[in-house]
Amino acid sequence: MNITIVGTGYVGLVTGTTLAELGNSVYCVDIDEKKVEGMKNGIVPIYEPNLEEMFLRNIQSERLFFTTNLKEALDKSEVIYLALPTPPGEDGSADLSYVLKVANDIGEMMTEYKVVVNKSTVPVGTADRVRETISSKTDIPFDVVSNPEFLREGFAVEDSMNPSRVVVGASSDRAKDIMSKIYQPFTNTGIPIIFMDEKSSELTKYASNSFLAVKITFMNEIANYCEKVGADVDKVRLGMGSDDRIGHRFLFPGIGYGGSCFPKDVKALIKSGKQENFDFQILEATEKVNTSQKVILVSEIEKYFGGNLTGKKIAIWGLAFKANTDDIREASSLDNINLLLGKGAQIVAYDSIAENNVQKLLGDKIQYAKGMYDALEEADALLIATEWPEFKNPNFDLIAKKMKNKAIFDGRNMYPLEIPEQNGFYYKSIGRKTISK
Repeated sequence: MNITIVGTGYVGLVTGTTLAELGNSVYCVDIDEKKVEGMKNGIVPIYEPNLEEMFLRNIQSERLFFTTNLKEALDKSEVIYLALPTPPGEDGSADLSYVLKVANDIGEMMTEYKVVVNKSTVPVGTADRVRETISSKTDIPFDVVSNPEFLREGFAVEDSMNPSRVVVGASSDRAKDIMSKIYQPFTNTGIPIIFMDEKSSELTKYASNSFLAVKITFMNEIANYCEKVGADVDKVRLGMGSDDRIGHRFLFPGIGYGGSCFPKDVKALIKSGKQENFDFQILEATEKVNTSQKVILVSEIEKYFGGNLTGKKIAIWGLAFKANTDDIREASSLDNINLLLGKGAQIVAYDSIAENNVQKLLGDKIQYAKGMYDALEEADALLIATEWPEFKNPNFDLIAKKMKNKAIFDGRNMYPLEIPEQNGFYYKSIGRKTISK
């Protein structure tokens, strides 16, 4: 099948590459000429494990194409996926201007039946708005479908090729039949395709991400309470997760959630609720708790230094919001950096993957180390903000030699408590006892 993907951001590029891998001819459209030219030459514009290999394979197999010409791609395809940004506005609502602009263009350009698929995360009722926008420009028949993505950054290729389910919101039997054919490689292997109405499909994405944000935040609250009463959150987590009604995933405490999805989707659902005179009280509490959780270790660092961080050199390991991505949107590292700088500290950070994105944002406000141990030279303390695998089993003797003070503030609970204790470190993590030198 010939398919067009409009937008080559994270979702669009992974979706387009996956659909090409499944044997379709895929035309990826983007307005950024430099980006499109780079992709034509095999340059993947985002960091995602295992994506480059699949990307190059499908370019070489002549199943994956890139263009800035929407009309050209539209004329070749029966199905048009919209994978456009829906950034939060000042009030938290999703900005649909990109989606509706392309819908308008499609209405003006189309010359035969198309299925327009909303892949972007959009508020309930967006399919209706897209349908109305296209209808205002053409009398040619078309259908609008909602098909939310459930990709985890860092595992997107795995998730795209082995989804737990495919959710499709469609009212038209013709559109359902076409979507069934696209996802037949999945359903043939037992992966379910769940058909529903468009509004339920749109809400499924928001509800899923918001629930996971609540689950993470609840565990962080439990972790903070563990510290008050002397319990160990690792043991509580194992005990809870062993209940198959709860499960082990998303029960790891830390310095809050970030990224492009959870913060944005929680805000958007809260705003959508208010538009219907409905208060998502649990989501409002989640957002409030997460904001404070992201910087919860700064007060501990301040306390360690007697309330004065002026001139203190703080090393930070990890800048991405999570491991295996270069995404720094809503990253806890940035909140910590800004707060520490405001208190007079000096920051030296290391993250080989996300460093360039932070440098574009912060410039020379902080220093950037070439290696994880280089960041520790004469450091007064180490803050771990991202759970990169290279941090999991470090050389503690070398850490001790490099640092001025043997103090680690671990926002991702990277180490069993006995390891820093045996190596004579002050070690503060989340929801566990503090190890004093």
